[in-house]
Amino acid sequence: MPQKNVSHLLATDLDGTFVGEAEELRSLLDHFERLDETVTLVYVTGRHLESALELIEQENLPFPEVLITDVGAAIHDFSDPDVSLMWKNKLGDDWNPEDIRRAARNIKGLQEQELPVSCRVSYYAEGEAAVNELKQTLRSTGIPHHLIYSSGRDVDVLPLGAGKGNALSYLIEQKDWSDADILIAGDSGNDLDMLSLPYPAVIVGNCQDELKSVQGDLIYRAKRPCAGGILEGWKHYFSESLSPM
Repeated sequence: MPQKNVSHLLATDLDGTFVGEAEELRSLLDHFERLDETVTLVYVTGRHLESALELIEQENLPFPEVLITDVGAAIHDFSDPDVSLMWKNKLGDDWNPEDIRRAARNIKGLQEQELPVSCRVSYYAEGEAAVNELKQTLRSTGIPHHLIYSSGRDVDVLPLGAGKGNALSYLIEQKDWSDADILIAGDSGNDLDMLSLPYPAVIVGNCQDELKSVQGDLIYRAKRPCAGGILEGWKHYFSESLSPM
């Protein structure tokens, strides 16, 4: 299927980044509406699909071109389902969530999250000791996986090769969007791999502790929270390329 021509793209986490401060979000969307060019939206979230769609409806968010869910374990391209299917196939056949659950079964301090998906296994952790024990157990058993610990309690175990950064990078390649002006926005540790991609990025002012010391040539540290920080980053990178009408 021919891909949509995209000149400007915002790829953003939802909770604590795009969503969280209603007035700041309104200011960001108002700014986008005044621009000469259309800004294409991609939401990259730790929520599963149903939960993300509920949030979009509850908060009256603009519907995205693509929705990356489950910390990058699933892609939902609403205009080209083949992109979604190819990502699922790319992650391979060696993903077995029951292997993860068996490995974690006797680790104290982990509480499994009840999820309606099989593309990841997620836990709440009482502390880093439990997380480290899970890491060691998964390594010693040789189970293919990608583990992400964020926000001081969230543990997501994904298929090897998954993650927000890999999913977004794959999407940009498949959609032929690499020449667009791209801004990536996030607030927590599960955003780090996408914030580290070779595109302009912004860490919002209300970020979690694990991102407070993160630096990089393409990472802008905003002072304002949530969508206000995104607007700050957008103006920092694109004030000359996109001018209000």
